[in-house]
Amino acid sequence: MSEIKFGIAWSDEYKLGNALVDDQHRRLFELLSELVEACITGSDLEKLQATLSFLVDYTINHFNDEEALQLQYGYPDYIRHKQLHEDFKGTVGELVKQFQESGSSEELSSNVNKVIVKWLVSHIQREDKRIGLYIDRVTK
Repeated sequence: MSEIKFGIAWSDEYKLGNALVDDQHRRLFELLSELVEACITGSDLEKLQATLSFLVDYTINHFNDEEALQLQYGYPDYIRHKQLHEDFKGTVGELVKQFQESGSSEELSSNVNKVIVKWLVSHIQREDKRIGLYIDRVTK
């Protein structure tokens, strides 16, 4: 695992075996770490807003790509997986609202760490790994 000062470091244990999804997951880890660092170090609001906005946009694009991959291979749990993505978008929306109302704070940083980082790691390890295993089975 690589060293990282804030947030969470990418590790090959999170790989699914799909280059596009793995690269996007790696980038999400980097973006979350940048956001946590910006919250903790008290970056100016403009930088924090830009980081948060990019993270939200990137997450939506990633979910779209991941869902397209599921459809491409006929992943049988697509609907439930898509709902998990939709639920997470709502959670992220709440954090964005919190930021807009309160700006950068320890509470926001704590929520990013507790909610977003925990969700991402758990989602990759439990849900996305199933997609990787399914695609591996149907393509062999």
